[in-house]
Amino acid sequence: MAGHNPATLRPDPALAKWSNMQVTRYRHFRWTPRTAWINFCYVVAVPSVFFYMAYTTDGKYEFRGKLRGDTLAEW
Repeated sequence: MAGHNPATLRPDPALAKWSNMQVTRYRHFRWTPRTAWINFCYVVAVPSVFFYMAYTTDGKYEFRGKLRGDTLAEW
């Protein structure tokens, strides 16, 4: 039959090491200038850019009820 005995299959050592690293990552984390900068970018900079873009274009575009050739910008 197709298939193998699970006892004869050996896990890949690199995959097992990577899996263990993912589980214990919080134990080895350190705040460095690089990790602080990455954290700032993802927690503050990216959301503020999206908020600014959404705030400046709020109500400017109307996609419903337009015909071909009509402009999307309302103001």
